[in-house]
Amino acid sequence: MAVKRDYYEILGVTRDATEDDIKKAFRKRAFECHPDRNHEAGAEAKFKELNEAYEVLSDPNKRDAYDQYGHDGGNGLFTRDFEGFGFGGLGDIFDAFFGGTGTGTRQGPQRGADLRCSLAISFEEAALGCDKEITAMRTEACTVCHGLGSKPGTSPARCPACDGAGQVRRVQKSVFGRFVNTTVCSQCHGRGQIINDPCPQCRGNGMLKQKRTIQVRIPAGIDDGLQIRLNGEGDAGGKGGLRGDLYVAISVAPHDFFTRSGNDVIFGLPINFAQAALGAEVEVPTLHGSHKLKIPAGSQTGSVFRLKGQGVPHLRGSGCGDQLVELTVVTPESLSGEQRRLLEELAKTLGPAKRKKSGN
Repeated sequence: MAVKRDYYEILGVTRDATEDDIKKAFRKRAFECHPDRNHEAGAEAKFKELNEAYEVLSDPNKRDAYDQYGHDGGNGLFTRDFEGFGFGGLGDIFDAFFGGTGTGTRQGPQRGADLRCSLAISFEEAALGCDKEITAMRTEACTVCHGLGSKPGTSPARCPACDGAGQVRRVQKSVFGRFVNTTVCSQCHGRGQIINDPCPQCRGNGMLKQKRTIQVRIPAGIDDGLQIRLNGEGDAGGKGGLRGDLYVAISVAPHDFFTRSGNDVIFGLPINFAQAALGAEVEVPTLHGSHKLKIPAGSQTGSVFRLKGQGVPHLRGSGCGDQLVELTVVTPESLSGEQRRLLEELAKTLGPAKRKKSGN
């Protein structure tokens, strides 16, 4: 997973910047790196990064969460895509902030849609990490026409209605001034081209839904409810645009005898009366293999022992949590004649149990 840059660094402002400072910085940098104006490689990715930073820092609540927890935002949900911002894409974002000066964005490369899927994994796979395969239906460029939509050997024609712009502009005058109304061309539906001889495989769409098997690396320490972003594994982009991303929501199955608390693992260990009274050395299962544990004489139900470093690896850092072993002294439900005789003899020597003082 890629390391995300600091949002303040992306916008070029200090951490005590005002809302106006943040908005001005965004407007300035958006003009510089918007793909319609900047045709360098990676311009669209930079604009997406810039917009994500602005979306968080312009919201007081999200900014407070970011200042306290960083990109985790308290729960790891600061990963967003353009469609999640309430805009239709790069062109709509530009139009909303800069008054429609981004006319024609739809005719350039268009980023593919993001996809989402769910993946169920075991407790051990989440704790220790693993490689999995998922199957996803995603949009791919047609292999026959290579995304052009026209029959091989032919080419799309320029739309006569919009002269290839994909949009029709109408100027209206009123007492309030001059207004420009821009609508999608009804003849070419915004493509700027007319396909007279459509591809027989995709029927002129240029795209097809295909089933793909994708490798996913599950990082050690991931927890139930988190998601993994696979860059460039979403739908294909239009007109040479970047692929969307694929978001994989993780669901972790419960374990038969381990439970998780953060990076610590809790394990309940049943022992018999003799082990509790006399002490014992037992083998305890952990995520990393069996581990010897010495139980001191006189141990009681509820006693907890800590096995350092035998828990879940830290997702964002080195080292592991611990394993907490909680004892339960089990009373036998049935006894043989000899066992009963021995316990009766023992009971005569023990006497009644004494109540412990409060706080001891």
